[in-house]
Amino acid sequence: MFSRIMIANRGEIALRIIRACKELGVQTVCVFSEEDRNLSYLKLADRAICIGPGQAAESYLKIDRIIAAAEVANVDAIHPGYGFLAENPQFADACRDSKIEFIGPSAESMRLLGNKIEAKKLAKKAKVPNIPWTEGPVENDDDAAKWASHAGYPVMIKAAAGGGGRGIRLVHNEATLRHSLPAARSEAQASFKDPSVYLEKAIENARHVEVQIMGDRAGNVLHFYERDCSLQRRHQKLVEESPCPAISDRIREELCKAAVRLARAAKYHGAGTVEFLVTPDKKFYLLEMNTRIQVEHPVT
Repeated sequence: MFSRIMIANRGEIALRIIRACKELGVQTVCVFSEEDRNLSYLKLADRAICIGPGQAAESYLKIDRIIAAAEVANVDAIHPGYGFLAENPQFADACRDSKIEFIGPSAESMRLLGNKIEAKKLAKKAKVPNIPWTEGPVENDDDAAKWASHAGYPVMIKAAAGGGGRGIRLVHNEATLRHSLPAARSEAQASFKDPSVYLEKAIENARHVEVQIMGDRAGNVLHFYERDCSLQRRHQKLVEESPCPAISDRIREELCKAAVRLARAAKYHGAGTVEFLVTPDKKFYLLEMNTRIQVEHPVT
């Protein structure tokens, strides 16, 4: 058990972590930006340390400032919450290199599952169904057009390192595909410092269903059933509900077992979410895995 942890986040998730720590008798240290100095949740922490100006790039995303504050406060661990540095393997490495535990998965698991191409390859080994895809990045537009013609339109262009709906394009014909590939690569480079993209078959009229999992360092993984997050706008979830109203108990069990298999294959520990698409004929395919606690975790 940790005696003192730092919360490298703000707002709602920081408050949740403070409350959980109080229940466990663990001291909390919050970092904050100048803009957040007067927010009420900071008064509930045992200590609060300013790490920079209001811009996130100069405060909540500054790894060196967070580590320095953690060392000054003599904390045992850092909880990243969600967003900001929560899925940054460099931050996890920096914490552990400083003899401070990162409350989350290993940096190796984050790198493996954070890259969608590597995650798909791992899923194949774990016998988790993948959406038909190019089996790797597409570097040649002619090869991409050939694959799309064989798979059948519409297809999705996706950034290998993508997330948050960025680096995604839905295309319905070859002309749009050739026009969209350079734009998708540029957006991927700007957002993730990695221009790699791949293609996958677009699954129309599918439901978006995700499974909450938790793993420990002994290789045990549990699931906490599923959330339906099909109601979205611009690839951003608007409403989540549990249980999913559109799947049978058999599909629910298969989904949850597949999520556990993927997490075990990645030697995953901590909280995570495995996301799937479920087709109208009740087949399901891996979409991605989020290597952190999610905003919507209380739904399950």
